[in-house]
Amino acid sequence: MTKGIQLEADRAEEYTALGFCEEIMTTPNQHTFLTVVGARPQFVKAAVISRAVRLRQQQDAAYPVREILVHTGQHYDANMSQVFFDEMDIPRPDYHLEVGSGTHGVQTGTMLAKLEEVMMRERPEIVLVYGDTNSTLAGALAAAKLHIPVAHVEAGLRSFNRRMPEEINRVMADHLSRVLFCPTAVAVENLRAEGLQAGGRGGIEVVTTGDVMYDATLFYGEKAKGRTPLARFGVSDKQYLLATIHRAESTDDPATLTGILNALAEIGQRYAPIVWPVHPRTRHLLQSRADLRAEWLDRPRPYLHLVEPLGFFDMIAAERGARLILTDSGGVQKEAYFHAVPCVTLRTETEWVELVDAGWNRVAGINPNSIIDAVAASMAIDWQGLPRPTLYGTGRAGEVVVDWLSAYLSDRPVTPGHERESTP
Repeated sequence: MTKGIQLEADRAEEYTALGFCEEIMTTPNQHTFLTVVGARPQFVKAAVISRAVRLRQQQDAAYPVREILVHTGQHYDANMSQVFFDEMDIPRPDYHLEVGSGTHGVQTGTMLAKLEEVMMRERPEIVLVYGDTNSTLAGALAAAKLHIPVAHVEAGLRSFNRRMPEEINRVMADHLSRVLFCPTAVAVENLRAEGLQAGGRGGIEVVTTGDVMYDATLFYGEKAKGRTPLARFGVSDKQYLLATIHRAESTDDPATLTGILNALAEIGQRYAPIVWPVHPRTRHLLQSRADLRAEWLDRPRPYLHLVEPLGFFDMIAAERGARLILTDSGGVQKEAYFHAVPCVTLRTETEWVELVDAGWNRVAGINPNSIIDAVAASMAIDWQGLPRPTLYGTGRAGEVVVDWLSAYLSDRPVTPGHERESTP
């Protein structure tokens, strides 16, 4: 690593114990923003912003903006973390907090304490958080307590289900933020309904950017071409369904999880084999109960393949090749749409309501019969050539975010009081 400022001698042992890098790269007269990530979806989103910043640094040696990247360690399994840094060429984190798993309170509290240490040391001019995880909330809260402005990428999303931890995290992050980067017009309206609007109290800015995940799909999708990660299971393009299940409301109750899996088994037998990359959390839950382990892990089924989590490029290829996607993931709902694949959402609501309005997403809930019925309705449609409205921008969301950050950090005027949208 390039030589930089060494940690102060009296703090070196403490920071090493926290899992921080021993050296932090720095350049005089540069403005800094600090990025907090910790979970798979955030790695993908942050890759878009980091790539845009590095491109400007390559084009202009005097570009005055530097990113400090902090990985909380919320996702620590290699298939859920390191593979994304390797495949997407994300810079090595300047700090790795190695928080790991735990209850919401323990995990968020540990992150908060460690992030505060980093922010007090680095003194960034703004903190960038993504999405709706515990890392998002901890990053926003640590910065707000230190009076550091917060910018929230993917602001304004609402499922209106306060039982979801993600909903609590995203609402709190929005109300702690100085800048709200919204992916859609619906997100802007959600914020306005809560009194968060450009030119309002506290000098809040609302910027309509488009969706950074769409940027990622366009750019990294080219790199994923030619991959056939599911060929070893004897399935070919458009001859299989893809499933992802990881949310607490889908998995924490054994009866609910069993019902969902029974529905998947019936769907796989009726229509086409289902490939299910199993989230480490879900696999742990299956392994922790002898009945679930015997039924779903130890008993092979030719129509339901339980596989290890896929890297980002392999997941893109798997999504692109699926005939239908079943998921409780917000991000995967969008990725299905980007690839023109119909989606059935295994939740009772979705924050991506425009997908439902466009007809490409059916919200099935977690009742087995409802899931089977939603799949039957989707499988009866010939989706080829059906219109897909432009819902998430033009693939320049990352550029819009970096334009704003560059102007803010360089003290160039950023016109307040209106919402700005990305343009081609």
